[in-house]
Amino acid sequence: MTAAVWFITGASSGFGRSMAELVLKNGGIVIATLRKPEVLSDLKAQYPGDRLLVLKLDVTRPHEIVDTFAKAKEAFGKIDVVFNNAGYSVLAEVEGTPEEQARAMFDVNFWGATNVSREAVKFFREVNKPTGGRLINVSSIVGLKVAPALGYYTATKHALEGVTETLAAELDPEWNIKITLVEFGGFQTKAKDNMVQVPAHPAYLKPSLASAGLRSYLSEVTQVGGDPDKAIAKVYELARLENPPLRLPLGEETVAGFREKLAHIAGEVDKYESWSKDLAAEN
Repeated sequence: MTAAVWFITGASSGFGRSMAELVLKNGGIVIATLRKPEVLSDLKAQYPGDRLLVLKLDVTRPHEIVDTFAKAKEAFGKIDVVFNNAGYSVLAEVEGTPEEQARAMFDVNFWGATNVSREAVKFFREVNKPTGGRLINVSSIVGLKVAPALGYYTATKHALEGVTETLAAELDPEWNIKITLVEFGGFQTKAKDNMVQVPAHPAYLKPSLASAGLRSYLSEVTQVGGDPDKAIAKVYELARLENPPLRLPLGEETVAGFREKLAHIAGEVDKYESWSKDLAAEN
């Protein structure tokens, strides 16, 4: 069997870097994409070009996405797994988030991830035919459960969840393409260091408010969450499943948070179910 080829976005650090290292360690081939290729000079020195291809990619530039997939085809002839990971967060209340910063984050987290998804599906269908491929989109606990002071980041992940689930529903089963959203909880990556922090909106300074609580927590802790390498090992295992789930929540707080969210929604549906009765149009 030929080695699996992984296309990874946001490979400079965090989950992207961890996944690149794990795939290489297990004998796979990695196309590592990132805005600053020099960041991976140490990893590049360890592996030959037929195992690791490092490419410059800014996911906010659609032509660069197309170009990197073309270079991957030229180098290896196939891509088995796309780990769609590039993204970052902005800490700010909804009222206090500058629109230009919110739009810039959407360009990366939503439009960038969506354009990578589209190109991945096209590649799997037209280049890999009939073997298909695996698309793994990195989401978050906030893809389903909100986080005060992370409103627009939450919105990017909600949007990614929606478009990814729709894309998965649109696929022809004959293409043999599998899509999964991985919803990470808190892990000890550089996500906090890479977070853009906007000063608190004056109306939200009261310590008892949820957004103030999150700000206080983030200012006090140095490390948040579990071991990212252990989480990535689970994602690597996911990619080998014959029938992977559409969603994979990872982290105990993610599982607990989703259960709480689902219970809350179910409770409201039950409470107001009667309001939807007898709404038929009268002819």
